Amino acid sequence: MTPVRPALVCLGETMALVASSRPGLLRHQRELLLGTGGSESNVAIGAARLGTAAAWTGRVGDDELGELVLRDLRAEQVHVSATVDPQRPTGLMVKERRGQGASRVWYHRTGSAGSALEAADLDRGLIEAAGVLHVSGITFSLSDTARATARTAVDWARAAGVTVSLDLNFRSRLWSEAEYAATIGEVLPAVDVVFGSPHEFTPLVGDGEPRTQLDAMTARGPAEVVLKQGADGACALVDGQFLASPAVPVQVVDTVGAGDAFVAGWLTERLRGLSPAERLHTALACGAWACTVEGDWEGAPTRRDLAALGSGDDAVQR
Repeated sequence: MTPVRPALVCLGETMALVASSRPGLLRHQRELLLGTGGSESNVAIGAARLGTAAAWTGRVGDDELGELVLRDLRAEQVHVSATVDPQRPTGLMVKERRGQGASRVWYHRTGSAGSALEAADLDRGLIEAAGVLHVSGITFSLSDTARATARTAVDWARAAGVTVSLDLNFRSRLWSEAEYAATIGEVLPAVDVVFGSPHEFTPLVGDGEPRTQLDAMTARGPAEVVLKQGADGACALVDGQFLASPAVPVQVVDTVGAGDAFVAGWLTERLRGLSPAERLHTALACGAWACTVEGDWEGAPTRRDLAALGSGDDAVQR
């Protein structure tokens, strides 16, 4: 069998997801929806839907929720390189819909299989053969072993000439701003592409106008810096070239996962050799499309979806 050589390798924890089936307080729900989600696997799925050969690597528990994670990823044509942990459970997210696109999420990941990620879980050959290794700040915050594993993957990729992509993904429930700034600050010189929102940039480079934050971030090492601004669109600084674009207007249903779809769009077009402006265009379209559907990754678009976005086509196709 020919070895799998994904262009994009994503490393991190993917969890099972329990979500309310309708808006309102979770305590009043009588039916819940079961699914999966995780920033890095969301990116892998988003890229796969756009035609990129993508892989996810991580750890799940030897339980039905772990089987669900692996099944969902494989069903989305994502190559899976995962360790099944016989002692620790698969982590769990609980999501409450509050209406108007708003939601609250709780994480039950203490002692989870994904938080126990270690270097032995990595496939070095898979990483070194990739075009891009994508990681997020979440993995660095989960545990000492997860942090060391993510850094090992970054170092392997860097030594092999593989582009390293980092989505900052600061989570205040996982660590303090000071811990985040110190740890990520040490990683930034080894990173090529950085994604984040203004509040995630601030602990690392200070507050300020978008261009000021972009300049400050590139001064810390990455040559390609992308600032996600939600409803205000996004801007980027790529090898000194500044770009900015408004968001694509859509009727928002759920914003969870939109940032991951954005990253998938950017990295996919980067791997295709497209210009920064074309990367930004696709990334914004992917993020917008993801907002129109419930779920962490279910709304990630295909190329056909992107072609239909804003085309004025009838809602019903026959």
